[in-house]
Amino acid sequence: MGLFITFEGGEGCGKSTQSRLLLKKLEQQNVPVVLTHEPGGTALGNELRKTLKRKRDSSISPQAELFLLAASRAQLVAEVIRPALEEGKVVLCDRFTHSTMVYQGYGRGLDFTAIKMVNNMATKNLNPDLIILLDISPEQGLARKQSLKDRFELEGLSFHRRVREGYLKMAAAEPDRWLVIDASLPKRKIAEIIWDRVSQLLPNLSLRTEFPLP
Repeated sequence: MGLFITFEGGEGCGKSTQSRLLLKKLEQQNVPVVLTHEPGGTALGNELRKTLKRKRDSSISPQAELFLLAASRAQLVAEVIRPALEEGKVVLCDRFTHSTMVYQGYGRGLDFTAIKMVNNMATKNLNPDLIILLDISPEQGLARKQSLKDRFELEGLSFHRRVREGYLKMAAAEPDRWLVIDASLPKRKIAEIIWDRVSQLLPNLSLRTEFPLP
């Protein structure tokens, strides 16, 4: 079985940047690795992503949102994540089940037990080995966005504050499985912190000390 690493955090935290940097670093070390994202990552998931993120006149109920995300996740796990893990690869995923816990649970107010049940059904109880949380205040994160383009980014500050609170609570409950990083640090420093932790999970690597940036 391979290694499953997820990236979590609020809007503008830098997940996509850091997941790509880790991908590049692992490739340089000749580690078989796959990078994917949620919602999306498959043909079905990409269609659902458009539906979930598109600004619209009519709203999507929190329950419908939960099930749309779960459908995208179920397809991604079946088509991409689980096969790669079974091949012994490292799988990096930009968002996973914990995003649903905070956005639909803490943010939308859905029942946490119900969310966990839906998540477990979609993933067949697959959990990450390491969750990297890039923590940043909503004010800072949203300010990084050149424009607010999707439904989630356009939510009010109170929503994004609840999301951040949820992330920090979950990370505090499982400190061994979460790596919490101040996302306001320089990009290179964040990448070095991530690599220091990930390299410990890959002890057979001949490690390079310098972390290159594009």
